[in-house]
Amino acid sequence: MRKIPRSSRFFLSCFLTVGIFCGVSTPAAVAAGSPTAGSPPTGPTIPDQAYESVDAFLQEQLDAMGLPGAAVVVVKDGVQVHSAAFGRADDSGRPMTAQTPVLLASTTKPLTAMAVMQQVEAGRLRLDEPVRTYLPWFTLQDSRSAEITVRHLLHQTSGMASKDTAFEASDAQGPEAIEEGVRALSGSPLAGVPGDAFRYASANFNILGLLVQTVAGQPFADYMEQHVFEPLGMVHSHPTRAAAHSDNAAAGHSLWFGSFWRQTEVPAPTTGMPSSTMYSSAEDIGHELTAMLDGGRYRDRPLIRPESVQTLLKPHVRIDESKEYAMGWFTRPLVESVDPADLPAETTKALPLLLEHQGEWGNSHTYKAMVPASRLGVALVINANDTSAPSRLKAIDTNVLRILHGQPPVPAVVQEDWLQRYSWAVSLILLLAELLSLAFALAVLLRRPVPASKRWVPWAGGAAALALDGFALWLCLVYAPARFDTHLAVIVRQFPDVGVSLVPVLALALLWPVPRTVWLIFRMRAPTRGSRRSAA
Repeated sequence: MRKIPRSSRFFLSCFLTVGIFCGVSTPAAVAAGSPTAGSPPTGPTIPDQAYESVDAFLQEQLDAMGLPGAAVVVVKDGVQVHSAAFGRADDSGRPMTAQTPVLLASTTKPLTAMAVMQQVEAGRLRLDEPVRTYLPWFTLQDSRSAEITVRHLLHQTSGMASKDTAFEASDAQGPEAIEEGVRALSGSPLAGVPGDAFRYASANFNILGLLVQTVAGQPFADYMEQHVFEPLGMVHSHPTRAAAHSDNAAAGHSLWFGSFWRQTEVPAPTTGMPSSTMYSSAEDIGHELTAMLDGGRYRDRPLIRPESVQTLLKPHVRIDESKEYAMGWFTRPLVESVDPADLPAETTKALPLLLEHQGEWGNSHTYKAMVPASRLGVALVINANDTSAPSRLKAIDTNVLRILHGQPPVPAVVQEDWLQRYSWAVSLILLLAELLSLAFALAVLLRRPVPASKRWVPWAGGAAALALDGFALWLCLVYAPARFDTHLAVIVRQFPDVGVSLVPVLALALLWPVPRTVWLIFRMRAPTRGSRRSAA
């Protein structure tokens, strides 16, 4: 047998030792999301051409739709593999970047869910404990509210409905607004039995934020900064509008009258901080997704335990035939990974699970998605929103997923009904009708006495005016809030091009009918020209 020199044996031993050490330590490094981890990737590698196609697609969408700005980040196997930004952050022309904070809207919810699980791990919260255990004063206008648990809130099964608990029109910015908003729910009804069915309402997560604040003994904003953003390295994420603006947050934009984008301020109250009004950048969202895909750790810092991640991401309540809801995440089969023509409905269950959430505000659109099977995460932020047809922006989200999985993008299909798509036109028509009614009424009431043969004209005009007022009030106060599952105040504030017409419509429909009718009655009691001639 050939002998190996001592020096060679020494170096061979060192090599084997290092190899064994790396073989043992690499999985831990991967679990921690270390960018230097050397484990093989999970799932197929995404070619560079796919990222180039994503960028080309997003630029094409910005050009075609006139969107002001967007940023996208892709994470894979614990590292950021792609980052790009397009367009402008505001009207000054400041460029959009992957580090630019954007109002998250409902993609805030998964962040709050992580904070809740931290408190569950600390033993301060229990998922199946009633909310009243921690907030004894908590109540709704229904005795069944005593049955609402922490788990119900996380799964959106508390029984609350958005239209009964809307807060989006508020301008509150103080730290006390979260508790004030939850206390204000005492006058809200329940739409269903707690735990019975999925009903999406941001109020569920506002209550969760107050629970975290209460049991942690720390303002919710401070808690998020210290225990979520800081461990995740989310340096461009903020719980308040003031903090985000000091970090050069992107300005929001709304599509006005279906034709032009305008930089627009809409309410972003701290009342909804735990559900809707935190800010983050595409790059920071990538950190969040990396942690969730790596068992609750970001790099070498643990955020929550792996079992807590499993609890958060486990589908629990069914929404429809294809969608379920976990804790702050919608779940469904990853249909974007295959050609729709080759996908019979019965085979969707064999597809990888996609966890996603979209954020829709009056002036921003955000999206975050994860595919745990391939450890893929996607973050997309757009500093604009088309509230009349948000499905056009939602199509951008799903098309990014298609491109990353080797599929061509598909044309957007507008899913909103005519009232939402043309609500700005409806409000303008109502305003025009009310102004014409006002002009007609003044012409009749200010003219000389009406001949006896034409006395029916003012009465008919008055009846038509009352009918118009009644229709406007029914549409604004009854039908539209029920259709959009929210308050009229939210429609006025979050749909700015609609609100600019609805406010004068409501003013005329509410304030003018009574004096107009009284004036008409007195006017018609005055002697007519025909009666004066007879008396003579």
